Amino acid sequence: MLQPQEIEVWYILPAIRRELAMLLTKKHGLSQKDTAKILNVSAPAVSQYMKSKRASEVKFTKNTSKLIEKASEKIFKDNSKLISEIQILIAAIRKDLTLCRIHKNKNKDLPAKCCVCLREIK
Repeated sequence: MLQPQEIEVWYILPAIRRELAMLLTKKHGLSQKDTAKILNVSAPAVSQYMKSKRASEVKFTKNTSKLIEKASEKIFKDNSKLISEIQILIAAIRKDLTLCRIHKNKNKDLPAKCCVCLREIK
């Protein structure tokens, strides 16, 4: 059974990078090489994101897509904001239940009313 953190690392983080790569290259006009450097991935990884050969399984809500677009603008202006913006996006993705949807899809034996991803540690 996959843990929620594994879902984030294997599915959500690559999908966020895919969206950021597309926005940084298409909207902000960066080369794939420059985009790769900002995202700390290889240039071939960016190429695969652009061709939907990598991380194409996750579909974000409209609200999350808007947040990713805003994050791309902040990252374009200041590359050092990458980590903080990704953390903000991951928190939003938990909140809008995208993480739960993927978690349930990948783990068919989870209870129907599972809410482990939403629990706060006290």
